[in-house]
Amino acid sequence: MAPPAPAALAAKVRTLGPSMTRSMQRVAEAVAGDPAGCAALTVTGLAERTGTSEATVVRTARALGYPGYRDLRLALAGLAAQQQSGAAPAVTAGIAVDDPISSVVAKLAQEEQQCLADTAAGLDTAQLEAAVTAVATARRIDVYGIGASNLVAQDLVQKLLRIGLIAHAHADPHLAVTNAVQLRSGDVAVAITHSGRTTDVIEPLRVAFDHGATTVAITGRPDADVAQYADHVLTTSTPRESELRPAAMSSRTSQLLVVDCLFIGVAQRTYDSAAPALSASYEALAHRHSPKRI
Repeated sequence: MAPPAPAALAAKVRTLGPSMTRSMQRVAEAVAGDPAGCAALTVTGLAERTGTSEATVVRTARALGYPGYRDLRLALAGLAAQQQSGAAPAVTAGIAVDDPISSVVAKLAQEEQQCLADTAAGLDTAQLEAAVTAVATARRIDVYGIGASNLVAQDLVQKLLRIGLIAHAHADPHLAVTNAVQLRSGDVAVAITHSGRTTDVIEPLRVAFDHGATTVAITGRPDADVAQYADHVLTTSTPRESELRPAAMSSRTSQLLVVDCLFIGVAQRTYDSAAPALSASYEALAHRHSPKRI
């Protein structure tokens, strides 16, 4: 797999940082915060700057998707050049209790834009293509999600149903497992979990995986438990949480982008059947949207 493009480096740090050791986090935060300064440092210099070791620097580079520190330095130089050319810096919401509503709107809009940009930059298109192929040819698609992720699961399912595919969203963990037992080769199971550690989502995915279904994980933690049972992993960004904006809010934006990308890819692959099915669903509901005459 090719190393991440320079523009994807900050997204990689935000996504993978929370799962790194504290010393690796210091290296990752340093390169994302000052790419120009770090690009000028040798591996020894960066280790000294971050109070870590050369081995930690190399491990961090590899964790971020680069074969070695030399490749990371090249990416840092490229990112620094982009920033000097006028590219907008990364923005986090940082909403305070006493912020006026106008500031809340502006900060949330910036945060959503950054979240979408990070997800797009870090999304593995080869994994996405494979997931699209599996869903487009599936006999049946089961989608698992709990809490806010279940809202995203339902969004995916209603989209697939509108183009004529057989899909189910399961929020009840017991029902999810009993349905997963029925899956076979040719079926697809999709798990949506921001943390990658939600037991009620991982368990049905494991059962589906064991029964031969193709499995897909949409998660902000590609190295978490859910990936063990996923044939294809679609990574979402990991925005900074705050007291007023928990992960349930911030993660949903990037999950919905991935779901939309997956759905559009499937609709493209199945256009000959998807287009008539979508038209038929619109026609079936048209009378419900017509103004009533008095």
